[in-house]
Amino acid sequence: LCLLCKVKNIIFLFQTQLERHENSLLRQENDKLRVENMAIRDAMRNPICTNCGGPAIIGDISLEEQHLRIENARLKDELDRVCALAGKFLGRPISTLATSIAPPLPNSSLELGVGSNGFGALSTVATTLPLGPDFGGGMSNALVPPSRPTTAVTGLDRSVERSMFLELALAAMDELVKMAQTDEPLWIRSLEGGREILNQDEYLRTFTPCIAMKSNGFVTEASRESGMVIINSLALVETLMDSNRWSEMFPCMIARTSTTDVISSGVGGTRNGALQLMHAELQVLSPLVPVREVNFLRFCKQHAEGVWAVVDVSIDTIRETSGAPSFVNCRRLPSGCVVQDMPNGYSKVTWVEHAEYEESQVHQLYHPLLRSGMAFGAQRWVATLQRQCECLAILMSSSVPTRDHTGITASGRRSMLKLAQRMTDNFCAGVCASTVHKWNKLNVGNVDEDVRVMTRKSVDDPGEPPGIVLSAATSVWLPVSPQRLFDFLRDERLRSEWDILSNGGPMQEMAHIAKGQDHGNCVSLLRASAMNANQSSMLILQETCIDAAGSLVVYAPVDIPAMHVVMNGGDSAYVALLPSGFAIVPDGPGSRGPTSNGQLNGNGGGGGGAQRVGGSLLTVAFQILVNSLPTAKLTVESVETVNNLISCTVQKIKAALQCES
Repeated sequence: LCLLCKVKNIIFLFQTQLERHENSLLRQENDKLRVENMAIRDAMRNPICTNCGGPAIIGDISLEEQHLRIENARLKDELDRVCALAGKFLGRPISTLATSIAPPLPNSSLELGVGSNGFGALSTVATTLPLGPDFGGGMSNALVPPSRPTTAVTGLDRSVERSMFLELALAAMDELVKMAQTDEPLWIRSLEGGREILNQDEYLRTFTPCIAMKSNGFVTEASRESGMVIINSLALVETLMDSNRWSEMFPCMIARTSTTDVISSGVGGTRNGALQLMHAELQVLSPLVPVREVNFLRFCKQHAEGVWAVVDVSIDTIRETSGAPSFVNCRRLPSGCVVQDMPNGYSKVTWVEHAEYEESQVHQLYHPLLRSGMAFGAQRWVATLQRQCECLAILMSSSVPTRDHTGITASGRRSMLKLAQRMTDNFCAGVCASTVHKWNKLNVGNVDEDVRVMTRKSVDDPGEPPGIVLSAATSVWLPVSPQRLFDFLRDERLRSEWDILSNGGPMQEMAHIAKGQDHGNCVSLLRASAMNANQSSMLILQETCIDAAGSLVVYAPVDIPAMHVVMNGGDSAYVALLPSGFAIVPDGPGSRGPTSNGQLNGNGGGGGGAQRVGGSLLTVAFQILVNSLPTAKLTVESVETVNNLISCTVQKIKAALQCES
């Protein structure tokens, strides 16, 4: 038994030594494998091609990853291009990906992110790339990894479009500044009126076209005007870059406007570098001139301390936007203004207007006016800006003009002016058939050829009487100066000579609010005398305005109790009115008016040496409630009545001014 135990012990010790030896071998093998594994990992981090000695990629690449790598290479090229453009945009060099962005996270790829309201910021970290403008309306301005290959393609398309817009804006700004600063031979003074005419040959030699050449049937109009305006450059720039404030500053010129996309809101909280897409309906107050619908870029840049420039340029050649008309009747070449602060609080504004338009849609009566640039041109923009800024300065002043009615409180003045502004806006919308109201044009055989009749329904609008509203407007030429015609139509003492609402007698001015230094810029409340004891007196609200480009007389009958509320500072939004009135502009150089020897000046010439008789283009427009039921049908008698009213009014004006022939 003892011998057997000894044998077992010997065998156990042998097995133990054998296991220890095997474990030692396994440890050595494990250490060897660990070293080899570490070497492989190091080699995988920095692979080297055995053929060329350069970096090598281990393993197969998926098709999706190949697409992403190709797309990233394209995006990097696009990024370099956008950075170069942004450097020109801001006037300083912009860093590229190589020097500005943080390394990408593992397993991620870079693309040029583009927000819906900007052409994208260019960095994975918002503060690493000093691009300047704020490029997003709450969208991320970062380079982000794509979720799908198609995301990068979409971003590339949008970034290309944005960069095209930026290139167009920069070229347009350069052209505007040069056109504003250069005199002869680019601009030549005309012999008639001393206005500036663009030398087209010199223009084509000097500038490379920003947009494609004009279409067949399009003609060019160009004008330049300078003036002093009682507003500082910053306030004017803010007004121009805000679509609502822009339309309020030029209410008779802009029927409707909107900002469709903000590409850049500017640098450092200012408007420097602001770039946006806009849509506008521009108008001349006549049914014989179609509304101009334009889609354009507006770009603002500060050139020096107190010196700004704002330029517009059409984008129809780049793309058709969703709000674009089916047929483009006007293209806006680089146009806008250069504004320089003056020491006295004024600004010197140099305005340039340059456009191409379809002339066949314009009545021949207005051809000279449009060709001269006086209808949509720089003179009209500057004159309107001067008049509006003067009005704002008077309203903000604590002193009341001596001509004003002292019985009206400050709140009453504001309420009356707000009501008058609404009246004038509705008058303009009724003349030009803009999209502000849904007008339906009528083709009635017994209406004069140059009279446009439209109708619309007024429903749930406290500022208008409910029912069917009929609008009729026409334009005529009169051999009378614009100033004489304006003075005649605005004079309440002469109103009975043309207005059937005056009851055949003179009217009395009950209230007067001045809107400018010129006595013709004002809002008045007129009262017609009752013809007999059974007839009640009537109030008429009237606004008149005049500047170097034209004049306006707009009026509407108003309810007496409602006007008492307004004059005491009450809400004017509930005063129901329908406006009528007149718009007056010069007939333009070379118009079709007769010469002093009685011959027609159809070609704009001198008529055998005779001097042309200067005249005016008068637009007469009425809005009348023909039925108080919105569901009622329009009758032929109602249309004939309004047509006769226009014809009778025009004939009375001609007779009073002794120009019936």
